[in-house]
Amino acid sequence: MAWNEPGDSKDKDPWGKPNPNNDQGPPDLDEVIRKLQNKLSSLFGGKGGGNDGDGSNSTGGGGLPGGIGAVGLGVVAAIGLVVWLAFGFYIIAPAERGIVLHFGKFQSMTEPGLHWRLPYPIGVVEKVNVDEIRTAEIGYRMSGRGQNGITSVPSEALMLTQDENIIDIKFAIQYRIKNGADFLFQVNDPVQTLHQATESAVREVVGKSDMDFVLTEGRSDIASRVGTLTQGILDLYQTGLVITSVNMQDAQPPEEVQDAFHDAVKAREDEQRLINEAQAYSNDIIPKARGLAARQIEEGNAYKEQVVAKAEGEASRFTQIFTEYEKAPDVTRQRLYFETMEGVLANTEKVIIDIQGGNNIMFLPLDKLRNQQAGSSSSTFNQFTGQADTAPQVQDTAPPMISNRDASRSRERR
Repeated sequence: MAWNEPGDSKDKDPWGKPNPNNDQGPPDLDEVIRKLQNKLSSLFGGKGGGNDGDGSNSTGGGGLPGGIGAVGLGVVAAIGLVVWLAFGFYIIAPAERGIVLHFGKFQSMTEPGLHWRLPYPIGVVEKVNVDEIRTAEIGYRMSGRGQNGITSVPSEALMLTQDENIIDIKFAIQYRIKNGADFLFQVNDPVQTLHQATESAVREVVGKSDMDFVLTEGRSDIASRVGTLTQGILDLYQTGLVITSVNMQDAQPPEEVQDAFHDAVKAREDEQRLINEAQAYSNDIIPKARGLAARQIEEGNAYKEQVVAKAEGEASRFTQIFTEYEKAPDVTRQRLYFETMEGVLANTEKVIIDIQGGNNIMFLPLDKLRNQQAGSSSSTFNQFTGQADTAPQVQDTAPPMISNRDASRSRERR
């Protein structure tokens, strides 16, 4: 039978033991509190209070109200002090630096690791991340709206150049915290100071540059100068920030005049293209002309050397002939006659042989006859096939069959 079934089991607990409070009802809450107080009082050195007629507790001799003695109060205070001091331990991450404050005043800066300082409310630690790279946007904001999620800020982006043109320019400044104490205490709002310093530096640099320089080849130079000026301002105000990079995101004319500006840029590009084409043509023609001129000069010099050498040779030959003529005039005169006649008769097509005791005989060169026969055969073949005679005509310069000198010698012997 279960203990909670009807019957005599009501006088027993779940383990079968008699229930002593069966007839007394539920326990008195005041009695329970009184017993607990007596146990605590005995634990901390006090005497347990008696239960007088009106139900109030009496204090032991020499005890404090509530039954807690001086020793117990000291132990409680010591434990509380230890627990309070234990709250003074803190850990600084590798990327952070700890700024210790005593009653709000800067005390020291701690490196990464486990440290201790006076607990709150005396000591407070401000942790600053010095390795995080942050970005400051000048002239625009990444808000997720607008074109490509970029919202322009005209008050920061529109600037006047040296040649009195207005451009829309945007910068992105990446920076990190260099000194946590300066970042927290030297300037009220270091990030806002960075924005204002960068905007001032950009206006100074752009105001000293022409529009074409800003929009074309001067982008990197302007970014470098802006970074240098901004860092100088930040160091002057001791903001504790250091710039890691400066990027010019965009630079263009205002939206109202962009179409006209693009036309001007296109015209400038066409001008440059034509200049480049003309330069390329010049680079191609001038070397050729110079080479042709140099070749003609060299040919002239060669002709000059040839004519001079030939003239000198003829003069030397004449001198030598004149020397031989003085030695033997008749022989020299006859030899000159023979050589002259040989040169004249070498170009004739007919040869006349003077035979002693007979009539003169005229011979034609056999090789000339052979060439004439070959030419007539080729003409006949071309006429039969209908093709033009394109064979080159070979000029016969072969000497005659019988030398004129031999003919002259035969006449002399006769």
